[in-house]
Order: sequence, then structure tokens, then C-alpha cells
Amino acid sequence: MTDPLPTPRVWQEDAAAELADAARQLGRGSVLVVGDAMLDRYVYGEATRISQEAPVPVLSLQRELSLPGGAANVVRNITAVGAAAAFVAVVGDDMAGSDLTALIGRQSGVEPWLLVQGSRVTTVKTRFLAQGQHLLRADTEDPGPLHPKIAERLLRIATDAMTATTVTILSDYNKGVLAGDMPARLIEAARQAGRPIIVDPKGVDYARYAGANVIMPNRRELAAATGLSAETDEEIEAAARSMLARHGIGAALITRSEHGMSLVTPVETWHFPAEALDVHDVSGAGDTVAAVLAAGMAARLPLPIAARLANVAAGIVVGKVGTAVARQDDILGRLAPVAGNRAKIATREAAMEQAERWRRRGWRVGFTNGRFDRLHQGHVHLLEQARGACDRLIVAISGDATARTARTGARHMRPEADRAADLAALSAVDLVCILDEDSPLSMIAALRPDLLVKGSDHAVADIVGADMVTGWGGTVLRAELLPASARASGAVASTIAD
Repeated sequence: MTDPLPTPRVWQEDAAAELADAARQLGRGSVLVVGDAMLDRYVYGEATRISQEAPVPVLSLQRELSLPGGAANVVRNITAVGAAAAFVAVVGDDMAGSDLTALIGRQSGVEPWLLVQGSRVTTVKTRFLAQGQHLLRADTEDPGPLHPKIAERLLRIATDAMTATTVTILSDYNKGVLAGDMPARLIEAARQAGRPIIVDPKGVDYARYAGANVIMPNRRELAAATGLSAETDEEIEAAARSMLARHGIGAALITRSEHGMSLVTPVETWHFPAEALDVHDVSGAGDTVAAVLAAGMAARLPLPIAARLANVAAGIVVGKVGTAVARQDDILGRLAPVAGNRAKIATREAAMEQAERWRRRGWRVGFTNGRFDRLHQGHVHLLEQARGACDRLIVAISGDATARTARTGARHMRPEADRAADLAALSAVDLVCILDEDSPLSMIAALRPDLLVKGSDHAVADIVGADMVTGWGGTVLRAELLPASARASGAVASTIAD
């Protein structure tokens, strides 16, 4: 390849500040992703009885969630760390293809080139879950090679896109987009353009990926592709070097599950221990590794630093449930953990993910909102009632701009950071986020709480979002208010409902 890898160096543990500085640079580059796009569907329900027709559980459906999967999840992870992405893939002329196209089109920072092949079926993985447990996965797919005309068009678009991006990822899920000699032709195009290329491979014939800069097999795939044992550090190093020499590949990043990752070049090796604090779901972790590694290379970080950040990101996503992403804030938070109650203060995106994780564990999520300018007994009484009626409670506070717009009178409004810190210190509050709109409606729609809480001085018909929450099977709690004599001087308990 004309764009050589950074010179390897002996790995030493980077200071947290230096690694965090590298993480902040992840958004500086642009990455092209070429590969197999798919739709990940999650169908949630309750399974409380066994069918009379067969010894299988009956799932009472409650809701459905669709997310970009496969190579599309790589794109999602690239934009999560702030980098720009171009995406070249193929979908079928079906509803799933339309849904996937719409999901990708709504992502900011993505230039999509989704070609439609009329005779093709869009790959869909549908997972059925109850009480946080997988019951079944059903796949719809057409793994055959692309129509020759579609393949030529895809190659042409990808070649043009390479000149406008810094790094290319081939995300091969063996669903047809990278069948035959397509990887070799794309690697040659990257060589001609002077762009490094990363391969997330499938199968055992790695000659198809000859000349790539980095290849990313897991430990089992490495063993299968080389015919060598890949259990210990020494065996992985030997197998990887054999593969690199045989196919002229620059480096291998081997994912090793609970044993972390190993980065091997022809002259140096780095072993990174697993970063996961708690493993819930490994779905999509490889996509996250590819995305963060590519974003790091696009930002001109040394390869071992980019790999270390990818390892940190993988540790984050396996601690989440379902196909998840590691955002730049997540990575920075892992490198420099937020201390104490400040860890409860989250962005809207982080709150959405946390609420989803709680629900997948079968926990009931509650929500309330307000300004909370001066925290008093009335607030605490209402929040304790709210927390008693759910398993986890999210509180949204009006941001500085919206709170001051709504406030009448000249009294100074306390900064949102101070108000959020006060709430985070309460044991009844599990998460605090800032509401930047005048209405909480979009926040409620994003978080999908099972319980919506307001003061009893509000009629249900007047509570914003009540119809939405009850519409998806949630409930509304009109919490009792403290008598006026018990409230703090000059405060009104019902301000929580403003």
C-alpha cells in the first residue's frame, strides 16, 4: 500500500490524559464503509404462559425497535465518535430496504450510497425478547453475489468515494456485497488512491484480502484461516505473522473476547487486556472496534493508540444490551470516570440508551420534569413517590435558556449545572438530563417511560405526554403534594410540573 502504517513502538500504558486527548481527535477524519447492510429488529413482549399447541412460550407483543445492523452499524459507530462517514451498500426493493434507507438517511454526518437491486431481499435479523432474555432470532437474507451491473456500479461509486475520505473499511458479513473478487478490486482501488484499508473479514480464504493495511479476525477466525492454534499470546502472534506474510497484509487486530485484543505487525506486538466492566451483550462489538480503529487512523493517530481506543470502545458496548454504539463522551468517561453523583447527569442520547437498557432488564422506567430552581421538601416528597412507583427514575430539568424564557419576574435563575447536581445527589433520582425545549414532549417520546409523574394539582388531561405514555401501555401518576405548611418558604411543590 502507498500509505504505510505508523512505525510500531513498544507498548506502554498511556497516561489517561494523553489517551483522552487522542479520543478527542476521533472526529477529525472521514471514513468510507463498503459492505453488507442489514436491519436489526428487536421485538419485545411478555412470555408468561406456554402454548397449548407446542411446548414453546407465547410472546405477547408490546413494542418493536429497528436499528441499522452489519456494515450500517459500523457507520453508526463512526458518527457516534464524531467522524464523517460515506456508506456504499446494497439493499433489496422491499419494505426492510426502505426502512433501513430511512434509518441511515436520518443519521447526521453520513453520505449514503445505497443501491437497490430489485430481485434481492434485504438482510433482516429479528430478535424476540421477553423479560430481558432472547427467545428466538429469525433471519431473512439473500447471501448470493450481486448482479454484475450492480457490482460494477458499486465498485465505481466506492472508488470515487475513496478520494473524498481518509480510510476505507470493508465490512464483510458474507451476504454478497463483498463476494468474489470485489475485495481485491477495492483494495487495489485504495492502493491507487493512496488510502489505507481495513478489513473485517468472513470465511477462511484471506487471500481475498491480500494487500490490506489491517485485518480484524477474532481468535477463532484466525485459527480457522491459518490452520494454526491461536489460544495463547505466543500462538496468536505466530498465527497472525504467518497470515500477514502469506497475504501481504500490514497488521492484524485480533479480538479475543474476555482476553481483550492483540495488535500484531511484522515486527511488533501489543496485547490489550479486556476493558469491559460488565458484559451484557457482545452484539455489534466488532463493528465498534472497526469504526473506532478507522476513525483513529483517519485522525492520523498511531496504530497502537487507535487500537487501544477501539479496545476501550468495545468494553463499553458489550456492557450495553443489543446493538449499541460507543460515543466519544462514553470513551472519555471510561478514560476519566465521572466521580460521584455527577455520573448521574447524562445527555439525551445517553439517557435514551440507559432507559433502553433498564427496560431490557425488565425494569419499570419513570420520568418527570421541571425547572427545580430551588430544591425543597415538596420536590423531594414528589420524587420519592415517583421512585417508589418505578424501578428507575429519570428527571429532566429545563435548560438555562428555556427556564429563563418561561420564568416571569426578575429573580435570578440558578445555572442548570447546579440544579442538575442537586437532583443527582438525591437517592430517589437515578438519572438527570437537560431539557433544551420548552415542552418535554420530544424527550418523553425519546425515552418512552413506563411511568409519567406530575403533581396532583394537574388533571391527567392537562399533563403533557400523558396520552403518549398511556398509548404505549404506560401509566400516569398524579403524586400527592405536601401541605403548604410543610413546604419550604416561598416554594411551591407543584413547580415540578412546570
